[in-house]
Amino acid sequence: MYEVIAGYDPKDSTSLPGEGEEPAPLSGATWRIGLPREYYGEGIDPRIRTLIEAALAKLRDRGHELVEISLPHTQYAIATYYLIAPAEASSNLSRYDGVRYGLRVKGRDLLSQYETTRDVGFGSEVKRRILLGTHALSAGYYDAYYLTAQKVRTLIRQDFDEAFRTVDFIVTPTTPDLAFRFGERSDDPLKMYLGDIFTATANLAGLPGLSMPVGLADGLPVGLQWLAPPLYDGPLFRAAAGLEQVLDTVPWPLEVVQ
Repeated sequence: MYEVIAGYDPKDSTSLPGEGEEPAPLSGATWRIGLPREYYGEGIDPRIRTLIEAALAKLRDRGHELVEISLPHTQYAIATYYLIAPAEASSNLSRYDGVRYGLRVKGRDLLSQYETTRDVGFGSEVKRRILLGTHALSAGYYDAYYLTAQKVRTLIRQDFDEAFRTVDFIVTPTTPDLAFRFGERSDDPLKMYLGDIFTATANLAGLPGLSMPVGLADGLPVGLQWLAPPLYDGPLFRAAAGLEQVLDTVPWPLEVVQ
């Protein structure tokens, strides 16, 4: 699938020229793998930590070098992401008004049609993000919120640029907690958003990222995340596949946990 979709598309404004040109690994046959200290601190479920450490040991046994690195602006990632992403969602989803795109629910008049269409067509989480994003982009708040978040986003990207000068890949847990039950955190969106703390930075920094299962904890899958420099997708797949070959087989499919 990657071979089909990789490469520059001149008709796609989000496609990068040169995409698919992969830089050579820094370390030849073995890799230097960065472990950000900010991702391995307090707050990780000990069952997840145990499986991640076992996977890292497999990498070390294969001759790869594991080095501690620092991504100092990680602490701002969630706040930055949940300002930028809702703002972009708010702007992008404004087109779905029942006139030009998507669902249309007729109303008494044009304004009623807008309101009814958007009320029926968006779920509660989407509406929450639209409201957050509209607020962040509104007059008087743009500079304080959205513009500031974009500046922090640049600092987060610079952290990764600096790290990838010395390592081939960065490896982290995918989430700090095991999967929560369906609907368990619906009434606490902040706690739900904190589950993205390890993955949001890849989106902010524009990096290829991959999550792979490394075992089960109480019947639930635990993920390990690989991050690579921009346009490094091919080596990212191969690195994860190499680890997959030396891990103990995970019993799939999983049983549904009630």
